[in-house]
Amino acid sequence: MNQKRNIKNLSESELIVLAKDQSYYFGVLYDKYFDQIFRFVFKRLGGKEDIAGDLTQQTFIKAMANISKYEDRGHPFSSWLYTIAHNEVSMFFRKQKNIYTVSIDENQLSDMATEASIGSYMTTEEQEKLIDMMNELEQDHLDLIELRFFQGMSFKKIAEIYSISEANAKMRTYRILERIGKNWNINK
Repeated sequence: MNQKRNIKNLSESELIVLAKDQSYYFGVLYDKYFDQIFRFVFKRLGGKEDIAGDLTQQTFIKAMANISKYEDRGHPFSSWLYTIAHNEVSMFFRKQKNIYTVSIDENQLSDMATEASIGSYMTTEEQEKLIDMMNELEQDHLDLIELRFFQGMSFKKIAEIYSISEANAKMRTYRILERIGKNWNINK
């Protein structure tokens, strides 16, 4: 009981150091981050709960196996977990070679269209055309657009996942949007 009371007083950095030697402390990190990593994976898989659970577990197994290699580089520990989860989902898609859907809200699509200088009001036909254009993007580019517009992540969080600067995350996203806007105008 005394040990559990002390855990509540430990900082995340202290927990990580302890987890490198004792798996019990990794369990505390697991409990703290499981739900948010599961939600991230779940959304990436378009709501496939069983697969999301498996990939989330795989993420934490890999994290536990490699916790000794973890170095604090000024980003939250969760960024490291998101990176592992992102890689697990990408590997899953490569292995499956199937098309998975992501739930797209009309408002989110409208926000993306506005940012790509396409316009905010779109007919159903135009929305379908935009989705088709997005499906033709390289996977890395589609991932950035999805994280930003359909999962609502900040540029800061995206930067942490990709281990890049926030400015770089923003620049990459807006370059992709610029290309989408140009292709839209060419194909009008």
